[in-house]
Amino acid sequence: MAARGEPAAFFDRDGTLIDDVGYPRDPAHVRLVDGAVEALMRLRRAGFRLVVVSNQSGIGRSLVTEDEARRVHERFAAELGRRGVYLDDVRYCPHAPDAGCDCRKPAPGLVLAAAADLGIDLAASFMIGDKASDVEAGRRAGCSTVLLAPHGRATDGGPVDGADHVARDWPEVLGFVLGSAAPA
Repeated sequence: MAARGEPAAFFDRDGTLIDDVGYPRDPAHVRLVDGAVEALMRLRRAGFRLVVVSNQSGIGRSLVTEDEARRVHERFAAELGRRGVYLDDVRYCPHAPDAGCDCRKPAPGLVLAAAADLGIDLAASFMIGDKASDVEAGRRAGCSTVLLAPHGRATDGGPVDGADHVARDWPEVLGFVLGSAAPA
């Protein structure tokens, strides 16, 4: 019998872990979402790998340079690190929506690649995001899904009924994830 991998919590970045400012170009605009740091810490303590999977189409649309995107990511990682949170992996899709790639959510490419590289058990994992495309990517990858919807709807206007759980804030996300996760 093959050994099962570890569970992970996959996260969208913009609108889920940091404030969504459109196409992030300026590291000074990186602000962590209320409750995100505490949630990441609790999930880590519960045995979850922490992985960010994010569409960054501003690069493919020539609205954000790769250098600007790198600096925003560095600021994001530094803000987490100053609070004692370290991610296991971060993966971005830099392509424009019409590129036809397999890494742009709702395609599950980023989630599947991270799972393969890190030995993650997708059936024991969760995808958490603020858009219907995040939920769909998680479903296609075989994860349970949580839509973080402070206003009761996906930020991209997509349906909320496809998520396994809709949460208004990080405490609700944690309640669902930790209440659903099998004991280690």
